Amino acid sequence: MTDARTQKQRMLAGDLYDPVDPEIQADHEAAVAWMGRYNALDLPVGARHALLRQLLASVGDRASIRPPFHCDYGYNISIGEGVFLNFNCVILDVTTVTIGARTTIGPHVQIYTAEHPRDHAERRTGIEYSRPVVIGSNVWIGGGAIIVPGVTVGDDAIIGAGSVVTRDVPAGATVVGNPARVRG
Repeated sequence: MTDARTQKQRMLAGDLYDPVDPEIQADHEAAVAWMGRYNALDLPVGARHALLRQLLASVGDRASIRPPFHCDYGYNISIGEGVFLNFNCVILDVTTVTIGARTTIGPHVQIYTAEHPRDHAERRTGIEYSRPVVIGSNVWIGGGAIIVPGVTVGDDAIIGAGSVVTRDVPAGATVVGNPARVRG
């Protein structure tokens, strides 16, 4: 049976897709142009917030992202009220990334949804897939942390600086290290 969905529809569903599809490439190029404006301009907070609303899926009141900021598409990112991302954050938003209200994210944090096949022959074809990332409300993520595809971080959790989060983080837990583990 043939899959009639577009490559973009497959991408957004988290299924295998071709990342060099023209529609997907056009979306990425539009995001790159937007990042050029966002990262280069010295804008007041209100104007920067308005720019975020042009690209991201949703942006809560008083949410702030300090430039430079980097993402794949932007339209898969939802950030809640009062969310703060510090300098040099990277979000590879091949599928949805949801960040709950009042979450604070340190500098150089990386959030990934993009995945690659484990089978070397399949990976050689260039296809990819994705898994969503969900970060709860009132979470604190220390600088340089990495959140890998498919991770859910519960409300009120703390992720130590430099941690690599490869598993879900329970609400209220503190995790540190590589791989990140609950600190007892």
